[in-house]
Amino acid sequence: MSRLSDIQRFYELLGGTWGGFGDHLRLDQCDGRMQWPTRGVYFFFETGEERTTSGTGPRVVRVGTHALTSSSRTTLWHRLSQHRGVAKTGGGQHRGSIFRLLVGEALACRDGMVSETWGRGSSPGETARKLRVPRAAVQEAERFLEAVVSRIIGTMPFVFVRVDDPPSAGSARAVIERNAISLLSNFAKDAIDPPSSAWLGHHSGHERVRASGLWNNEHVDEEYDPTFLDVLARACSNTIGARSTALLSKASPAR
Repeated sequence: MSRLSDIQRFYELLGGTWGGFGDHLRLDQCDGRMQWPTRGVYFFFETGEERTTSGTGPRVVRVGTHALTSSSRTTLWHRLSQHRGVAKTGGGQHRGSIFRLLVGEALACRDGMVSETWGRGSSPGETARKLRVPRAAVQEAERFLEAVVSRIIGTMPFVFVRVDDPPSAGSARAVIERNAISLLSNFAKDAIDPPSSAWLGHHSGHERVRASGLWNNEHVDEEYDPTFLDVLARACSNTIGARSTALLSKASPAR
């Protein structure tokens, strides 16, 4: 089997689970009251980013999961909420989300924003100590960019597959995440479904983002194991009920 046929199968599996992607979700329309599965793998799309080689429809631009260490208790929704940011204020914390960090860095580069603090330090407090400025000054300097990143990521369609296995680096979630990224990545490969000329990621300072066409910085340069598609197929078959529950609770009035 070729990489092209494996990518086609990948999209057939996900699309078959999510109504041809017509049943996608959006973070700016989601909250913790929805009935999320405890654990899973998520796949983000982006407006204007379409498949052009493997078929038609939206192309995946970000793959992720959570709880890959035995001590982690992070749930699927908790990880997604870190990417979404704070719904009420529109703010966020890019130091807790590589996705947010990468999008913000590319946005700042494209729009000529100067940020001496973005991506620096593990917390606003640590950054403030390094720069010898008040913590509030760091937060204020990042406030606008965090808000724009929240708007961008919040409107990106996404889907998930339910994989409720124990936290572990060898979990089925890790297998799906790592191999899906490696499969979809165009890093040092013949491009399949390359990003559009307008894709924000072209402005990233990270070569792995630019060359892969993904908002991922890990696993993009690795070889994939095609047998992971069988693991993904099983995850997809376990997701139908979780998908329906999430969609129904999303449509229900907030209690």
